Amino acid sequence: MLVVKVSLIAFAVSSVAYLTTPLTAQQASASSSAQVHRILLRTGHLVDVHSGQEPADRTIVVEGDRIVAIAATNSIPPRPDDEKIDLRSVTVLPGLIDVHTHLTEDAEQDPYQELLNTPVKQALTGAKNAKITLEAGFTTVRNVGAGGYSDVALRDAVNAGGIEGPHMQVSGPPLSITGGHCDNDLLPFEYHATADGVADGIDAVRRKVRENIKYGVDLIKVCATGGVFSKGDDPQASQYTLEELKAIVEEAHRLGRKVAAHAHGAQGILWATQAGVDSIEHGTYLNQENIAAMREHGTYFVATAYHYGWVLQYGHYPAASMAKERQVAAVKKRTGKMGIDAGLKVALGTDAATYPHGLNAREFATYVDDFGMTPLAALQSGTINGADLMGWSDRTGALDIGKWADIIAVSGDPLQDITQLQHVVFVMKGGVIYKNEAQQGRR
Repeated sequence: MLVVKVSLIAFAVSSVAYLTTPLTAQQASASSSAQVHRILLRTGHLVDVHSGQEPADRTIVVEGDRIVAIAATNSIPPRPDDEKIDLRSVTVLPGLIDVHTHLTEDAEQDPYQELLNTPVKQALTGAKNAKITLEAGFTTVRNVGAGGYSDVALRDAVNAGGIEGPHMQVSGPPLSITGGHCDNDLLPFEYHATADGVADGIDAVRRKVRENIKYGVDLIKVCATGGVFSKGDDPQASQYTLEELKAIVEEAHRLGRKVAAHAHGAQGILWATQAGVDSIEHGTYLNQENIAAMREHGTYFVATAYHYGWVLQYGHYPAASMAKERQVAAVKKRTGKMGIDAGLKVALGTDAATYPHGLNAREFATYVDDFGMTPLAALQSGTINGADLMGWSDRTGALDIGKWADIIAVSGDPLQDITQLQHVVFVMKGGVIYKNEAQQGRR
């Protein structure tokens, strides 16, 4: 198996900084004599994603990569060496989270291009898409599926500071049965082509989980059913057995990794949920039995809904794939709304790469317009809920003291018009500003 190392793209591996001791606003003021470099973000309005409140005239104090204080602006006087950022004309909110991306892939209309898509090429493609995604306001993502551990290399390069991109959790090669959705199904028999993540049987899937962890993944992705853009399978058909899924989840959880399950069909959703996966990705043919099981187990629903409309309007995939896309799109609005109305935990995931990267925020509008979510609930799916699913609630997902300084701004109020999230004018990740068009913004 080919393993892409970070050296292939000329960057050293480094780790993400972990939580430091949080400071209250009063402590931050009292410690001013230390003369630590501070960034003061003077805000007109900011969004508290926990409550939906939008307090005015607040200042966010950033030291290093953390938020160390949030208080009324008149209570935080500037020091001579402070860096002051004027965000009074825009709405400030936490950086967004997409828990289902494919940064190492593009929205390629010809699936046979996959045959030319080496792990090295995927890592370089990921460098481009990581920057696009970050500038769209998504400061944190999960990358769920990449050949040759190219997403591991990408994550490490971002962490080392050589590439601009979001905080990342990555899965490496997704686990698949032979001939399943995540297997290589484009070449004839004589090539004996098999994808990196193929494993059949209890012992083999346990070994594959261990192998993925050996090479640096943060989570395990498993293909529990057929898919849309794979040749010759049915999205409604289950693939791994319940026993195999249980072995995958048991091994992953024992080794400290969560499990995301690609699952369209009802049987696969049920088995994956019963096996204990942490999230159901897609969930197209969700039914009441699935919903009951997901609520019982606390399983997250990652709907990936926006891309269906994009592909039907702009896609030029092979006829068989387009036929499956029409099939799943026809039921998605009904089943997605059913799951949300039933109170499933929802984390925003978009399947970026089935549509062009950078359009991720359009998923929010789909949740509001098609599924009936309130703008606040939709926003929470892509902030605090995404952080919870990733196990990073102590680091990101909200404008809270002690968390990463992952901060964005939009011109209007996203709680009144969710489409404002599609036009981000300011992006800070970990205390570093990557985009600032805020002076052009007006409330």
